Amino acid sequence: MIRLLIFTLLLSQISHGAAYQPDWAAITPQRVIPHAGGDGAALVKAVEALQPGDKLEIAAGTYSVERMWDVRVGGTREAPIWITAAEGATVIITRPDAEQNVINIGQGSPVAFVCLRGLEFTGGSHGMRLGQCSEVWIDQCHIHHTGEVCLSANSADTQRLFLTRNHIHHGDGHAEGMYLGANKGDHIMCESVIALNHIHDCRGDQGDGIEVKQGSWGNLIAENHVHDTQYPCITVYGTAGKPVNIIERNLCYNSADNVMQVQGEAIVRNNVLINGAGAGFASTDHQGKTLNLQVIHNTILNAAHAFRGGSWNGREGMVLANNILYSRDANALHYASGNAGVISTGNVVFGDGPKEGCVKGRGLEDFPNVSLDGSKHDATPASNARFESADAKYLLPTDFNGKPRSQTISGAIAR
Repeated sequence: MIRLLIFTLLLSQISHGAAYQPDWAAITPQRVIPHAGGDGAALVKAVEALQPGDKLEIAAGTYSVERMWDVRVGGTREAPIWITAAEGATVIITRPDAEQNVINIGQGSPVAFVCLRGLEFTGGSHGMRLGQCSEVWIDQCHIHHTGEVCLSANSADTQRLFLTRNHIHHGDGHAEGMYLGANKGDHIMCESVIALNHIHDCRGDQGDGIEVKQGSWGNLIAENHVHDTQYPCITVYGTAGKPVNIIERNLCYNSADNVMQVQGEAIVRNNVLINGAGAGFASTDHQGKTLNLQVIHNTILNAAHAFRGGSWNGREGMVLANNILYSRDANALHYASGNAGVISTGNVVFGDGPKEGCVKGRGLEDFPNVSLDGSKHDATPASNARFESADAKYLLPTDFNGKPRSQTISGAIAR
């Protein structure tokens, strides 16, 4: 039943708040416990005492936790646990050094049906690390200026995480905004939702905005605003043959690498990608093969390559349809090893490269509210832009804004 619910969510055209919540989001707490302040140690004790159905409302203040803090309490579907800021309160949780993460959840034992909302985490090593977690909801939290990754879920398998409406920025070290799953599929994240987050200024040694590692599957990455990253704004590997990931309606710009990089086994639709030192969108073999990848109705605008397929030649299930692919100085389409077997149709291109399934656009004048430095990123097309070239077979019913498509217009945003 749980899988049926999540895949109904993934495979529909959805947009905005309530669609991205767990099915227990509306459960009323059985007991509300005010936490009136004090030090970090008192806060840890208050959390440790929570029972299913409890809601802890934390008063404004800065809470410094000196010990290694691992949240191990859990609720049930009928009685979740809520850990929140009191109404109108700024609750800052930190620690005095980077020897430990600010907060861990489920490192020592499994945790389920817990929501953390409206809390600020700063300092430490990782700001927040999720371990043996399922049905854990991190909502409207502010995670920033950490010694390493801001939010990670790479030390155990995780299922049905809901990471929504968070503001994440300025990690250090590897500096990813979100690091989800582990290298080579050692740990995977599945059937999870990463939506409506604002993630930016991820620099450091690597600095992906959102990174979903090899083998993680059945996840929805939607309506995130990600910009100013060292590595891609969004990086997603393959699923090792499990159900695909869906990446839709994200606004991404200003990467010192590719703006978005997806290995395969994914549906990438209705995204706006602007300004990468590499390509606007890139895909190549990495810890697995590129295959079963659909790139549909995206708007990709770049000075360098707009689209780069490093390993698309002769691969199964490769679709490039109804996109706008504009490169000011290089290739609209660049296939490093060829494009045999690729379904390419309904694309509008500006720049060099193969032209099968493409018509030529005019250039950046088609987007008067976009600049290639990312300072302007409203990719609504000009009223006289000629984008009526979409292939009806791959026409999506709604666009980047959730607006119905009434015409066969290529790109992420309909008119």
